[in-house]
Amino acid sequence: MRTVFARLAVVFAAFAAVLMGNGAFAQGAVTDTGYVLGPGDVIEVSVLGQGEFTTRSRVRADGTIVLPFIGSTAVSGNTSVSFAQKVGGALKSGGFYASPIVNVEIASYASRYVIVLGAVGTPGLQPVDRAYRVSEIIARSGGIRSDGAEFVNLTRESGEKLNLDFAKLATGSNDDDPFVNPGDKVYVPQAETFFISGQINAPGEYAVRRQMTLRKALARAGGLTQLGSAKRIKVFRDGKEQSLPLETDVKSGDAIVVGQRAF
Repeated sequence: MRTVFARLAVVFAAFAAVLMGNGAFAQGAVTDTGYVLGPGDVIEVSVLGQGEFTTRSRVRADGTIVLPFIGSTAVSGNTSVSFAQKVGGALKSGGFYASPIVNVEIASYASRYVIVLGAVGTPGLQPVDRAYRVSEIIARSGGIRSDGAEFVNLTRESGEKLNLDFAKLATGSNDDDPFVNPGDKVYVPQAETFFISGQINAPGEYAVRRQMTLRKALARAGGLTQLGSAKRIKVFRDGKEQSLPLETDVKSGDAIVVGQRAF
């Protein structure tokens, strides 16, 4: 009966670790990959069935935490899996538990992250608990806002700078969508804009998109009003008034004024 119970306990621990997502238990065949712990991370360490051991602690600047029974223990450089195994071995060799099943849960990520700034849904720090591509990091940050540019700046911790085409990030090959590393910065600039007013259904300021012509700009602004005339469009560019064909590309800072048709 005890043997059956022990086996069930191991199965339960494995199932619980899967449900908890960021946790890892110390027994069984587990692939040791994932987030590498470091100073500032908050972890919860527990032993199955041993409530007196459970503790939550922030990894100190020297890369250690203090655990019941075994005291100060080095954490930095371990994943949740390897640290669970390390704690389990220390508890067993110290004679505290015969076969401890240790679970390590990452409560707060702080030491390994990518900084995401600019025109994204939620700028801030994105923890990297595995290998992420730039597109994945942007998706986790809420995607590019409607006022965001069509390119992304990636600055490596080493200082290397990459200018990435967002269309290729989204639809291209993996070669167009590099992996990020802890300490990298991802920045999405705001798009360049144009202004449109006059006899147009939705006057205002809009982002200049790739291959946007005057005709497309009119459509983006809701089209002409009943009084508007496509033949009475003026473009103020670089401080000068110009009359341009509808297939002319829109440029940053253009002010488009749609005039009223003659009756």
